[in-house]
Amino acid sequence: MPYLVDSHCHLASLSYETEAFDSLPKLLKRAYNCGVTHFLSIACTKDEFIKQEKLTKGYKNIYMSCGLHPLNLDEMPDFKEEDIASCFGNDRTIALGEIGLDYHYAPETRERQIDVFARQIALGHKVKKPLIIHAREACNDTLSLMRSENARDIGGVVHCFTDTVEMARAVLDMGFYISFTGIATFKASDNVREVLKYVPLDRLLLETDCPYLAPVPVRGVENEPAFVRYTTNFISDFKNVSQAQLATITSKNFEELYKVKLQEPEPLDIEASDYKLKPQVLHAPLSA
Repeated sequence: MPYLVDSHCHLASLSYETEAFDSLPKLLKRAYNCGVTHFLSIACTKDEFIKQEKLTKGYKNIYMSCGLHPLNLDEMPDFKEEDIASCFGNDRTIALGEIGLDYHYAPETRERQIDVFARQIALGHKVKKPLIIHAREACNDTLSLMRSENARDIGGVVHCFTDTVEMARAVLDMGFYISFTGIATFKASDNVREVLKYVPLDRLLLETDCPYLAPVPVRGVENEPAFVRYTTNFISDFKNVSQAQLATITSKNFEELYKVKLQEPEPLDIEASDYKLKPQVLHAPLSA
């Protein structure tokens, strides 16, 4: 049976105080009920990684990543590469990130962002983990650093892609994957759909970026892994492939990028709310 991967979520940032769930098992059960069975949880600082590692302990279907996000520089003012490197003594820690550049929210820290991004790409070479790259309104500098620091030799993904087809082409030429969030479903996101049209299926990943960016038809609530099913349904229609095909291909892409083998998770014998889960996703098989 095909299953879905939420390839980028922030499980340690969810409130666990919603109508939907009040614990990680209930959140996972809601996701399983929508065909979402594997997760990559992202930490943007070392402290967040410690919190995330404790939260997800014992779940073999929850993988982890850690890096210093460009909007979290103040939380690690004396950034040292070894602080992030220390997070990789765990088989479930499969990627370095998210790292990158964000000139939309923090143009004033541009020089420091560039320095920390370059140092973390260098760290990626040392720890031999794929990179998860955040790039917002920083296309030229992002591509320049990826080239000068030989990111091609590490590989990775540019997540929550919202840039141009030209940037997508450059990223794909370096062997990277491109990941799409619920932004692809937003009415005003024609630019994202232009990129989605261009990116081949064998280089595409699906993500929520939860708790942010809930897709249509659940915009305005806290996002969660179950909702990647809505994005899947939209993209399968847009790319003219079945939901099952898209799930199978994107799960394979995840395995190939992160060098893991996805296994069927243990069932969770608990009740979970169906709040905001529409009939077309709740317990509905991924259509062939």
